[in-house]
Amino acid sequence: MKVGAPIRVCLVDDQTLVREGIRSLLGLAEGIEVVAEAADGTSALAAIETARPDLVLLDLRMPNLSGIQVLEALSERGAPPPTIVLTTFDDEELVVEAFRAGARGFLLKDVSLEGLVRAIHTVMDGGTVLAPVLGAGTARSSKAVRSDFPRLEPPDALTAREIEVLRLMARGESNREIARALFVAEGTVKNHVSSILSKLGVRDRTRAVLQAIKSGAIE
Repeated sequence: MKVGAPIRVCLVDDQTLVREGIRSLLGLAEGIEVVAEAADGTSALAAIETARPDLVLLDLRMPNLSGIQVLEALSERGAPPPTIVLTTFDDEELVVEAFRAGARGFLLKDVSLEGLVRAIHTVMDGGTVLAPVLGAGTARSSKAVRSDFPRLEPPDALTAREIEVLRLMARGESNREIARALFVAEGTVKNHVSSILSKLGVRDRTRAVLQAIKSGAIE
């Protein structure tokens, strides 16, 4: 994406009124442009292939292919655009399944315009987003988080600084934003994030946050 260019969004939802509503709302946001739309999973893959959007807003329950299947298909193609799931279903298992399939955010459709725009920018900056109403319940579910590679038992304790970084990650802050908040270099934050992932035995930021809340490392 060129510096100063608008964030190009593909909007995928099987309900016409929902798409029109979100498109109208995003039309009020500076620096965001809806460049493609689709009403089902199959059309979504074609639209994404043609339009090459910077980001996808994706419903889960759709005809032909579900949102999860779309995410899996995009991952198989390699280098998929960052995707935020936007749905009415606040199901913990769906949250985890969506992130495992490659989603970078999970929001409910009652999100405010301000919240949606903030989420789009957070994901575009490399962060992840989880609807606040889902956070605690999802993270504390015994089925929600599964380690993805072996870790030392017992795991090394997180340092005070790593816990600070985790708390900011839980708020959806990108590495750049965390660096600014803690007055450190962005490279230092990346090192902390890598250490956190290793210690918690997970492979991405979202699962790190969920695991940390589940274990009580952060509230």
